[in-house]
Amino acid sequence: MTQAIDHAGTPITEKVSPAPAAVAARLPGIDRMRGLVIVLMALDHVRDFFNVDALFFDPTDLTRTYPALFLTRFVTHYCAPTFVLLAGVSAFLHGRKLNDRGALARFLLTRGVWLILLDAIVVSPVWALELGRFHLATLWAIGCSMIALAGLVFLPLRAVLLIGVLILVSHNLLDPLHAASFGAWAPLWSMLHEPGALPFGLPGGVSYPVLPWTGIMALGYGLGPVFLEPASARAQQFTLLGLASIALFLLLRGTNFYGDPHPWGQQRDSMTTALSVLNVSKYPPSLLYALVTLGSALLLLPAMERFGGFAGEVLATFGRVPLFIYLLHLYAAHAAAVALFLTEGFDFAQLRGFGAQAAPPAGLGLSLPATYAAWILIMAALYPACRWFANVKRRRHDWWLSYL
Repeated sequence: MTQAIDHAGTPITEKVSPAPAAVAARLPGIDRMRGLVIVLMALDHVRDFFNVDALFFDPTDLTRTYPALFLTRFVTHYCAPTFVLLAGVSAFLHGRKLNDRGALARFLLTRGVWLILLDAIVVSPVWALELGRFHLATLWAIGCSMIALAGLVFLPLRAVLLIGVLILVSHNLLDPLHAASFGAWAPLWSMLHEPGALPFGLPGGVSYPVLPWTGIMALGYGLGPVFLEPASARAQQFTLLGLASIALFLLLRGTNFYGDPHPWGQQRDSMTTALSVLNVSKYPPSLLYALVTLGSALLLLPAMERFGGFAGEVLATFGRVPLFIYLLHLYAAHAAAVALFLTEGFDFAQLRGFGAQAAPPAGLGLSLPATYAAWILIMAALYPACRWFANVKRRRHDWWLSYL
């Protein structure tokens, strides 16, 4: 998100060189991929705000969920890792344009701090409908990863790629370590690797510990040169990387050997057992979570480059204004849910805090088909604003636009 992600569509040349890339061609597939991820992320949040089942239990709880609800949740797992990977790619492409590692580091540092502030001040109130609680999630993870990458960019590119791979492969070795064992330092461990409380007794918590997300960001930066290859070579490498990731996921998951703190197991029926295989850990993102999501995203990228027509333009429009639509859809979706529930007779006090502090009132929420309808209507209503803002960003280059 912010200008770092926007620069994934920066004009580039077909060959890698140490100089900034000359104007040549745009990669519309990346805009479309970002747009697809935004649409799926909106589904995730609309489900959080509207769905009668998701309001009362975790859609990945195999003792209570059902296939349609589980898969509605699972498909949205692709959002955060794809965002973070593309943010790393974008940093690489923007660095080529700047041709100055110091300038790139400053860019990443300022944008990272900006995203953290947005998550704490602008996004956090959405979740519990109250001020003063800090729910550090997606923007926090991207912001912290950008700050870490600001230091890594001074290393050779292959070293950054290796660091990203090593973090992803090895961070699950830290799973036996829990915040409680660190005493007064427990909140710092929660910020690094295990969801939990904030330091200094601040109200709220961290749901996106930064270490594994930093690995994904570094991986995206290290893979940047692949995005400079000719289209056919790019597609071939994406396909090979994607298939290798999925194959490694199947091997490790099938054997329960390593890569996720929650092994799969036999369930009450074959369908639920299959869901158990897919039920990988997001908080923090395990190696297997990264393999299945990023592997699939890499396989989809070549198709996104060819995906045109009206649907392709809609996705590209959302993808050109990722931070704008991220903030807009959160407020719009939750406002719509509150308005609906108030008309149904619920009191506003009943709608505050649930999902963060308390259980929702009985009888609240829509069926899953109605939730899907709400998602489509909300995104359709927000599309004109996104199209307008995308045109503004295309016409103008004011400094403040890089922060939206």
